[in-house]
Amino acid sequence: MKAALAKDLEAQGFRVIDLGTNSADSVDYPDFADAVAAAIAGGRAQWGVLVCGTGIGMGIAANRHKAIRAAVVHDALSAKLARQHNDANVATMGARLLGDEAAKDAARAFFATAFEGGGRHERRVAKLGK
Repeated sequence: MKAALAKDLEAQGFRVIDLGTNSADSVDYPDFADAVAAAIAGGRAQWGVLVCGTGIGMGIAANRHKAIRAAVVHDALSAKLARQHNDANVATMGARLLGDEAAKDAARAFFATAFEGGGRHERRVAKLGK
């Protein structure tokens, strides 16, 4: 799924920074969530996409970082709402739950949607320590 997402995002003109993993071997997903969080906090990236089996573990690991608002997305609508209402800057996806096409649709929606801001959304995101 990661390779399919990267190829699709590059075709849309995004610069993809691949922070691993590059094998099918078992890895510790928090290490990769940490790498993406560091890239965002350090200004090397504005957004991130993390993939694991369900997206849940990556979401938990990523959200431990102050600069991160990660959302597990399951489709284009959840990705759009994560950006629109929560100003999410990381989408996490489950390779066991989503097919490549659904993941690509979700990523496209995530990157095409701006934070709605204003009113209740901005007030709530501010409480998250944006």
